[in-house]
Amino acid sequence: MANLVIDVGNSANKIAVFDNDKILFQEVSKLSLFKNIQTITTSYPIKNIIISSVKNDVDIDERQLEDEFNYIKFNSDTKIPIHNKYKSPKSLGLDRLASVIGANNIFPNHHVLVIDAGTCITYDKIDENANYNGGSISPGINMRFKAMNQFTAKLPLVDFENSFNQNFGNDSITSMLSGVINGVLYEVEGFIKNHLKINPDLRIILCGGDAAFFDTRFKNSIFAHLISYEPLLVLKGLNTVVKYQHDHK
Repeated sequence: MANLVIDVGNSANKIAVFDNDKILFQEVSKLSLFKNIQTITTSYPIKNIIISSVKNDVDIDERQLEDEFNYIKFNSDTKIPIHNKYKSPKSLGLDRLASVIGANNIFPNHHVLVIDAGTCITYDKIDENANYNGGSISPGINMRFKAMNQFTAKLPLVDFENSFNQNFGNDSITSMLSGVINGVLYEVEGFIKNHLKINPDLRIILCGGDAAFFDTRFKNSIFAHLISYEPLLVLKGLNTVVKYQHDHK
């Protein structure tokens, strides 16, 4: 029997079907949640469903899901296989929580730094004893470009060019590209180096929409061998919750 894992975002649903840890199916869909579930449950022998959502209400009859499947609505009260020591757990983004759960499953008994490079860049660390104490949040790459445009009178809105590789710019646009791209690379590198000083056995996981950019840029770094690129980390974390609840009934 398979697990259907869904991460509901503002504009799309990220979906995967797992058989234990093996991914049988994965997609990003803009169809309704009802249509997604209807289609997948007719194609795979789904037993368990877990849904994480940025929205307060999901577009589905949850009572029907509870009647037909082992259904988990992922939230701050869900039983999980790590120790969440965040001071305000209800304010913690569910994607951040799922990502450290996934990280702990991939690298058990290790210190792991998860860097999620999306709208914002989040840095979350889980220790070797599965304790999650919190993390850091900073503006994402595109947010930095938008901020310079919106909070100044003359700077234009610049598109992110992931191939840009200059130390300095020679006009306004390339200067903004240099500032944002080099600045964010120095920031991420600084976080990694600082945590490596504390935990030399640290593992680093990159995820999020801009993670491939960082993965490429750090290929030749001194810590490249410690980095793993896991674009499906949040979905893997949610699947880990399903397995944990099945094993701890």
